[in-house]
Amino acid sequence: MSLAVEASNVVKVFGNVRALDGLSFAVRPGETYGLIGPNGAGKTTALRIVSTLLLPTAGTVKVFGLDVVKEAGEVRKVISYLPEEAGAYRYLSGWEYLEFMAKFNAKSKDEVRAMVMEAAEICGLGERLKDKTKTYSKGMKRRLLVARALMTKPKLAILDEPTSGLDVVHAYHVREIIKRYVETHGVTVLLSSHNMLEVEHLCDRVALINKGRIVAEGAPQELKEKFGCKNLEEVFARVVKIA
Repeated sequence: MSLAVEASNVVKVFGNVRALDGLSFAVRPGETYGLIGPNGAGKTTALRIVSTLLLPTAGTVKVFGLDVVKEAGEVRKVISYLPEEAGAYRYLSGWEYLEFMAKFNAKSKDEVRAMVMEAAEICGLGERLKDKTKTYSKGMKRRLLVARALMTKPKLAILDEPTSGLDVVHAYHVREIIKRYVETHGVTVLLSSHNMLEVEHLCDRVALINKGRIVAEGAPQELKEKFGCKNLEEVFARVVKIA
């Protein structure tokens, strides 16, 4: 079986800025893999390249054996992508928004209905799905958007800062949604976060990124043991200092 994601020596240059500097990593099918690090480390750039939204300056990325540049159309059929800054249409209800988005992927009315019902179960918003999204809190919107990303049952779900800016309660709900969906459906998840404690809860393996390069990689517990640290924040601080 091919790897879910295989990135090899990826470079991305924006003018004078080298956002990615030889980034290489591999994600196995069925695992949750986290790219973690401070703001500006290159996490979002990496996700956008995997999502076919940006072209790499150099290097290659494959998703289930499909080249993200040469076979972008095929890649898009097996992934879903949730950007950090994603929003929902303010004057649509939650139901209407999910139906609208489902129509981009579904081939029939029955498929649309099935996707929307799947999303309703994933987000757990119940009767609030009847309300316009402009009345939702940020946490409710994020739960809706995560459900939208997962309702198509992608082979690879790409989630950029899925709990960014959320309070403790909604961040917990979003984490549990992702974790439960992975366990139930076996979907592969590639996510970015600067919240390293949160990543410990979600990820099977993580890559710590600094200045467009991976400075350490492994299971959270392995990394903590290797560097003699209590948490991933300490690991990152130590690795960056010695890298």
